[in-house]
Amino acid sequence: MKRAPALAAGLLTVLAVLVAAGFHATPYNNYVLLADAFRHGRVWIDWPGAYIDALPYAGRYYVIEAPMPALLLLPAVFVWGTAANQSLLAALLAGVAIFAAWEICRELGLRPFATAFACGLMLLGTDLFWCATFGDVWFVAHVSCVAFTLLALREVLGRRRGWLVALFAVAALESRFTLVAALPAYAALLWFGTGLDPQRDRAGRSARPLLAFVAVLVPAAALWVAYNELRWGVPYDIGYTAWYHSDRAGSPDGSPFRLEYLPMQLYSFFVQLPDLRPDFPFVFPSYAGVALTWTSPAFLAALLARRPARLVLALWFATLACAIPNFLYYVNGFAQFGMRHALDFEPFLFVLIALAARRGLAAAWLALGVWSMAAGAYGTWYWRAFIRH
Repeated sequence: MKRAPALAAGLLTVLAVLVAAGFHATPYNNYVLLADAFRHGRVWIDWPGAYIDALPYAGRYYVIEAPMPALLLLPAVFVWGTAANQSLLAALLAGVAIFAAWEICRELGLRPFATAFACGLMLLGTDLFWCATFGDVWFVAHVSCVAFTLLALREVLGRRRGWLVALFAVAALESRFTLVAALPAYAALLWFGTGLDPQRDRAGRSARPLLAFVAVLVPAAALWVAYNELRWGVPYDIGYTAWYHSDRAGSPDGSPFRLEYLPMQLYSFFVQLPDLRPDFPFVFPSYAGVALTWTSPAFLAALLARRPARLVLALWFATLACAIPNFLYYVNGFAQFGMRHALDFEPFLFVLIALAARRGLAAAWLALGVWSMAAGAYGTWYWRAFIRH
């Protein structure tokens, strides 16, 4: 069975996350509360108290995060109610993400060692494993986004069924809204092909995949408008803006996306160091995160991807388009190891790294990969040992 190694990698990931989490359930189970609200035919939650981030609006409390993880939790909530374990969903989605990552590497023709190394980098060289381990509302949204983005990319690189690419893309953007910026890249690759097999691209040039892609996006957009009407009484989402206006870190007016936040974000993403002290464990990651420069330097290998040109360009477009909103946002993710908002665009960098690895990577890049994975493992251990026991 050609998918057996990918399935094994996914299952091992689920087990590793559960063990690292100590099989604990997160107290920040906003998505369980939202799924319970859906079960009762409403969009506002029964708010248990201030430890659950929810926006007070018109006398009710609303979860402002994108709702996909709540939809995924519905079967569990129907069985166990609000005792459903949100952290288990995070572990399962991490397994799906690594299954999809392994399948992407297989589609690109990577050898088993390179595939395992690249998937280890996606899991531990990013905040993916850390987010899945804790499973909080903000973190499970990231894991869901990564899982569905990698599934969409796997489909684009494989059979290119437009309707399925759209379903995965919608699931990703309904986990993290910034992924709406990746839709043009998917559309371009469905129309022009990936360039991995030029003969297949020419023979298969058809409007059908793109039309199927759009056919799924239209009702998805309609459902999103309806959801906003139910929550806010307007067809667009005002949740994050309203939160920004009430947040002590925000402002009473204006948008949470501003150019004035760019210097802070650039510092967070590329400069911010951990504290070094003479006492154990010597390296103390900041509660507000550590720059990608120090946690994920191996992702620079994405710069080595050159061909096929149209696929490389589409992936870089998606990377930058999904990164820009995060670079303009008023907070950097705050409670985190590394920079968790980078998970919005790291799946696209992962495919670029896989493309580069088809030609082989020098020992220096492999060393950076080991560093990145060690950093991710250390960050998870540190948080479990010193911050979230």
